[in-house]
Amino acid sequence: MPIDDCVIRPVRAEEWAASRELRLVALRDPVAHIAYMDTYEEAVARPDSWWQERTANGAQQFIAETADGSWVANAAVLIEEAGSTDWTGSVVGRRQGHLVGVYVDPRYRGSGLSKALFHTALEWAWGQGAERVRLLVHADNVRALGSYRKAGFVETGVTMSLGDEPDDLELELAVERPVPDR
Repeated sequence: MPIDDCVIRPVRAEEWAASRELRLVALRDPVAHIAYMDTYEEAVARPDSWWQERTANGAQQFIAETADGSWVANAAVLIEEAGSTDWTGSVVGRRQGHLVGVYVDPRYRGSGLSKALFHTALEWAWGQGAERVRLLVHADNVRALGSYRKAGFVETGVTMSLGDEPDDLELELAVERPVPDR
């Protein structure tokens, strides 16, 4: 499908129900078991208050919305501060964005929408003073790896494990211009 009818924009706190619905759709994707650290069953059981808090105070979430108001893609960015500890227990070396929760409706895959979505999310992260943006992707998630590589992300050589084997690869995109003084 063409992306001309899509607008990429931040999600507003009052849009928590739509954010929840898109997440539930993403969790039914055939590769959801390797793409997300969540399951449909866990997510659907969460109370509305959890989704409201997530949308209002979580990562900066961006969606692609069609002219008819349908949400067809999502990406979120967490800002991780230098010296803080990330969710893996590792110390963050520099101020960075962490791209999470990426989903593109199958009808829009290969259309350039993910690249446009990443561009918006990255511009926001650079505006927050991030020196790099990283993401984790399962080594077997070939579709996502290809999309991230097309967007300019490169493997760092770091692998992480959520189970018995290291199966998540860290990819990054370093800032391509000077970070403004804060």
